[in-house]
Amino acid sequence: MPQILIVDDEATSRLALRRLLEGEAYHVSEAASVAEAQPLDLKRFDLIISTLHRPDAPDTALIDTADSVPVLVTARHASIRSAVEALKQGAVDFVTQPFDPDELLASVARAIDEHAPRRDRAPEAQRNSDTPQGMIGHCPGMRMVYTRIRKTAPADVTVLIQGESGTGKELVARAIHRQSRRVKAPLICVNCAAIPETLIESELFGHEKGAFTGASAARTGLVEAADGGTLFLDEIGELPLDAQARLLRVLQEGEIRKIGSVETRHVDVRLIAATHRDLNALSKSGEFRLDLYYRLNVMQIDLPPLREREDDILEIADVLLTGACRRHARSGLRLSRAARRNIRDYPWPGNVRELENALERGVILAEGNLIHPDDLGLGPVVARPAPARGSVSTGTSRPEATAEQEEDLSLEDYFQHFVLEHQDQMSETELARKLGISRKCLWERRQRLGIPRKKSPRSRSA
Repeated sequence: MPQILIVDDEATSRLALRRLLEGEAYHVSEAASVAEAQPLDLKRFDLIISTLHRPDAPDTALIDTADSVPVLVTARHASIRSAVEALKQGAVDFVTQPFDPDELLASVARAIDEHAPRRDRAPEAQRNSDTPQGMIGHCPGMRMVYTRIRKTAPADVTVLIQGESGTGKELVARAIHRQSRRVKAPLICVNCAAIPETLIESELFGHEKGAFTGASAARTGLVEAADGGTLFLDEIGELPLDAQARLLRVLQEGEIRKIGSVETRHVDVRLIAATHRDLNALSKSGEFRLDLYYRLNVMQIDLPPLREREDDILEIADVLLTGACRRHARSGLRLSRAARRNIRDYPWPGNVRELENALERGVILAEGNLIHPDDLGLGPVVARPAPARGSVSTGTSRPEATAEQEEDLSLEDYFQHFVLEHQDQMSETELARKLGISRKCLWERRQRLGIPRKKSPRSRSA
């Protein structure tokens, strides 16, 4: 995520600019003067936004100190001379105040894209080369996933992918297959939850003619079809116990036997399984074979849910939006600032699949060139607490702190209003899900804010 340093002697101006930039997912630091900014490690920033203090001449000391870091200059007293001088001294752009938010954001994006320090470009290219095809994001959780894919793929061992529905488990399986020695052989993907229980053994292991009513011809199973390649079993937690026993024999002996046949056949298949359920817990309750769980869990890859990938959400949204615009022939559409904030703050219980559906809906419903929050059709969105930023201390009390406290109070007011308005129609679980928090967190906030729970009908009659 790009790092921006704001240099301005007016705290109010810094606060307004900071909120605008953070709304677009930039990391923002501050300094009240050029002298305060100079001791910092300026090379770690992707852009510096500096305000001129005199209308007749630009302050060029920061431009010189910044070296390869682009400097965007703003001025409260705009003049052609000051703009020309700033650009001659090496500023990448000049924006007058009061500025138009869209114009400023466009200048910021352009400056970062075209003039970002070379120090970041090689690592970024390296990160992109490490990212498996079809996968997006560079948050710590996903970088760990990419590392595990890279190390696991050539090893030809069984892999268990765990993660909530919609997090991209099939993408991980495809990435492992593409980087494995079996890449020229087929990858067979099976959704165990989509096949009726009475047919799943036939689908996986095949059957002979006349093996059961309706078996008018012999059929090759999907396990045999994957011979020499990779078999991906999605939602393996839904596999019936009888099919689990057959699958265990495939893993242990490399053999299959069709339904209705006495002949066994040898197969060479690499198995990748995925589930959103806790297989260890299922094995303890007897719903999943413990020996099969141990066979599957040779290498485990855990996919983080979208709500924990804060640094990636907007990047994923932009890629998905481009695809949706192309499918619906709606070129030029983009997300409004409010829509981007909602996308960033929404908890996304359906993960990437839900995000893709919301953007698809937004592309269809949008009027004009902007997609607004109402077009996305999301439920109530509670803004996330602002993460700790590396701002520069001035040694004096900051007006920003008061503003942040007021913003926090407004969030509590929204929480209280939402709970009181909907608790008669919603259970505690539904309230927590809509607010994007756990039931425990909902209870703690009720205690802190003194919001009583609704009374049950029995207590009312008493």
